[in-house]
Amino acid sequence: MNQLQSLLHDSLIATGHVKNCAIIRRKDTTLRASSVGFTPSIDNMYAVVNAFVDPAGTRKEGLKFEDTSYECVRADKFSLYGKNNNSGIVVVKTATLFIVALYSPEMSPSVCVESVEKLADYFREKAK
Repeated sequence: MNQLQSLLHDSLIATGHVKNCAIIRRKDTTLRASSVGFTPSIDNMYAVVNAFVDPAGTRKEGLKFEDTSYECVRADKFSLYGKNNNSGIVVVKTATLFIVALYSPEMSPSVCVESVEKLADYFREKAK
């Protein structure tokens, strides 16, 4: 496990409220790290990038990720939250990265959001 994967595990997966997560580099849309067994496709990574191009459009249209359509409940220049029944997606943008986290019905959306936002703040402090 590389350093970023360890950080994902310790900051997100270990909460018990993040099912899968990934870090995507903004510059070239490459996967930098992900939770064990989770590898977003290039189409999914581009969907994340494009969601931030037009947050208002994303709020109206929602976001499709891994064959699931999410209703957008928040979309601004830094954060995107989507839900589908009792599961959801949280995406946060920093200067150089996107952090993507998925939660399932038995998990708390608010804990997932808080964990991802805290990790994003950590990266912002490091200017990443």
